[in-house]
Amino acid sequence: MNEKFFDLKKEKQDRMINAALKVFSMGGYKHASTDDIVAEAGISKGLLFHYFGSKLGLYGFLYDYSVRFMKLELTGGVSSTERDYFEIRRQMEYAKMQVLKNYPYMQQFLDRCRLEDVSEALLAIERQKNVLSDMQAVLKNQSDRSLFKSEVDYEKMDQMVTFTLDGLMDARFQDSSFHPDMLYEESCSYLNMLKALSYR
Repeated sequence: MNEKFFDLKKEKQDRMINAALKVFSMGGYKHASTDDIVAEAGISKGLLFHYFGSKLGLYGFLYDYSVRFMKLELTGGVSSTERDYFEIRRQMEYAKMQVLKNYPYMQQFLDRCRLEDVSEALLAIERQKNVLSDMQAVLKNQSDRSLFKSEVDYEKMDQMVTFTLDGLMDARFQDSSFHPDMLYEESCSYLNMLKALSYR
C-alpha cells in the first residue's frame, strides 16, 4: 500500500475508504467491483490503483485499517475496572457506534470478511483475522459471572446478546433506518431488558 495515501486530505481518504467499505460489505470480495468503488468515491480508477495497486491490495488495507480503528475505539471505550457484563457490552456498543459515525459500513465489512470464501482474500486478512474477536473476548471476560442467576448459561447468554445486537444492526441497514445514536439507544434497551432477566 502506498503510504502517500495518508498524505491525502482526510475528507478524500474517508471518501475512498467509505466507498470501498460499502461495496465490499454488500458484495463480498468476489462480487465487489472497482468500477463501483471509484463511482461511489467520485475518483478515477487510476487513482485507486495508484494508492492500492489492486483490488486485493485495497481489500487488505481496508481490513487492517478497520481492525486497527475498531480496536483503538474499544481499548479507549471500555473501562478495565468494569465487572458488569451488560455494562461492558454497552460500552462496547458505544465504542462501535463512535466508529460508525465516521465509517457507517465498517462493522458490516468486518462481519462480511468473517464469511469470506475466496482464498486470496482470506490470505490477505489471515494475519489480523482473530485480533478483534480475541480482544472482545478479553473485555467480556472481565465480567463477574457470579452476578448471573444460577440457571443462566453464560455462554448462551453471551451468544444471544451478540445475535440480538448484530440482528438489530442488520435490520436497520436493511430498512435504511440506520443511525448510530438511534441504534445505540435501541441496543441499550435490549441490554437492559436482558440484564433484568439474567441477574440475581
